[in-house]
Amino acid sequence: MLSHLLSIADLSFNDIINILDSASDLKEKRARGKTKDILRDKTLAMIFEKSSTRTRISFEVAMTELGGHSIYLNYRDIQLGRGESVADTAKVLSRYVHGIMARVYKHETLIELSRNSTVPVINGLCDIEHPCQILADLLTIREYKGKFKDLNYSWIGDGNNVCNSTILACALTGMKMTVACPEGYEPGNEFVERAKEMGGRISIISDPLKAAIKADILSTDVWVSMGDEEEHEQRLNDFKAYQINSKLLEQAKHDVMVLHCLPAHRGEEITAEVVDGPNSAVFDQAENRLHAQKALLLKLLS
Repeated sequence: MLSHLLSIADLSFNDIINILDSASDLKEKRARGKTKDILRDKTLAMIFEKSSTRTRISFEVAMTELGGHSIYLNYRDIQLGRGESVADTAKVLSRYVHGIMARVYKHETLIELSRNSTVPVINGLCDIEHPCQILADLLTIREYKGKFKDLNYSWIGDGNNVCNSTILACALTGMKMTVACPEGYEPGNEFVERAKEMGGRISIISDPLKAAIKADILSTDVWVSMGDEEEHEQRLNDFKAYQINSKLLEQAKHDVMVLHCLPAHRGEEITAEVVDGPNSAVFDQAENRLHAQKALLLKLLS
């Protein structure tokens, strides 16, 4: 039984399908104006060490529409920001709330929270993974493509936390994945090796045009993530050949879908023409954060 979601690999294939089925059902009901108070009297504590748009809003709306409550906790405003230990914070919050979602700088913080919490802990983003984003991505892929097995998923750009989680998700769902990134920006080797142990087909190359050939999905993220600001100019220079643009789309299948977890820096990792173009699923992907997280909350809290 799933008790926490710290990594997308905490889920089995069946877990993922069950969550996606639930998310699709909740999405359809919401479109018809039907919501249920399934999480009535449940409260989610949301700890934020990093700023957020989609994570904060989607979790708050999800809890509200499911009949529950959410509490936004900026770490500077609670005792965690004044030296209280992560362990003590987890023990206290567990006495008050029914779940904890944390968006943090270090994955070790999530591990410490989960070890000391008696309620479910959800990774809302950390330095090495972003599983909630990937659930939304999988929901979007299924809506557009109707399947996962043998799809060609190509990641262009930084081998960051979202890329790491995508590598594991592709292994879990049977998609073939190619990552194109500059030397020195590869995804974590432990994620690549773990994916291969799970039967995943993953290739790490340096040529973005080659990675795009026959791609069913093209995906990217910002070149300068939170915490990398001091490397801004260096990164812009290193990644300048790794932009998703019309030239790259010409290498892919005619019905390739383009993903970006947002926020997008138009003109850097992706062009405005592609973000707003007919192949873009970017804003459906953003919306699906809400539906996927609703389903996850139901699985963990109900």
